[in-house]
Amino acid sequence: MLSFINKHSAPLLMVAGIIGFIFPNVSKTVFPALPFILFFLMLFTLLGIKQEQLIKQLMRSSVWGYACLHSIGLTIIVASILWLLNAPTSLFIAVTAVTATGTLFATPAIAKTLGYDVLHAMALTIASTLMMPLVLFINLTLLQDDAVKLDLVEYIQRLVIFIIGPMAISSICYNTINREKLVYIHGQLSKFTVLLIFAFPLGLVSPLREMFNRSFNDGLYYLMLGMLLCVVFFTVTFLCYRYNKANATLFAITATNRNVLLTYTIASSYLGTEYLALMAAIQIPTYALPVIVKARARLKPSPNIEHKKAE
Repeated sequence: MLSFINKHSAPLLMVAGIIGFIFPNVSKTVFPALPFILFFLMLFTLLGIKQEQLIKQLMRSSVWGYACLHSIGLTIIVASILWLLNAPTSLFIAVTAVTATGTLFATPAIAKTLGYDVLHAMALTIASTLMMPLVLFINLTLLQDDAVKLDLVEYIQRLVIFIIGPMAISSICYNTINREKLVYIHGQLSKFTVLLIFAFPLGLVSPLREMFNRSFNDGLYYLMLGMLLCVVFFTVTFLCYRYNKANATLFAITATNRNVLLTYTIASSYLGTEYLALMAAIQIPTYALPVIVKARARLKPSPNIEHKKAE
């Protein structure tokens, strides 16, 4: 069963989002457990990474160049489109909050299920997360009449719990546990890691269903907007890194996976109901993209990039 789930994880993740939409009560039940699931997901993923290598990867200029594109570049592109369309301020706030948002913490585990470099994906995730408060603050300040104050205490707590804590535990394990035993433990845990990922599309999609229940047209509008944003994120990032097709696909998937819950946690009072609807609306298209990537890979086989070094 586990081997089947791992093999077909991409379509099953999309199915999880659809199930959450069809059964919103199930989605609401899973939602409170997401922080706990995320901690173990990050821990299990980081146990397979030497922290010294991760820190070296974070020192690469290419990683921070990606982080700038992920937050600043995509904000400018999407904001320009909204300006040309004369979009209302409330929509500006919701959309630019999404563009400022860092990569979903579950992205390295998702990258692993697709055969991409977990170490590189983790570095991109951390870098974009560290960029998020600055870009979010600037975006909100430009769009709000009142002074903006983010909940940085909550943000730092999340960094400690979901990034620094698992990194520290992983480092301790690498220095205290026999290497062969640690590899075996991680191998056993990795079989269950994909099960944890299913909680995110399942647990975050209920606000979209609530929007459909209130107004079918409004729900369809936000779903289409979420799909459009995901296409823009993926396409722009892929084109920017098209000189390296392996990295281009990884970067594009990473740019599409957004930690929208963290953004809402630290700035909920400024984001409005539009952001909640958009936060849910991007879940299904976000998890549909890996399905498309896998399908394309089957039609046009590409070389193994699991151990390919980032350029």
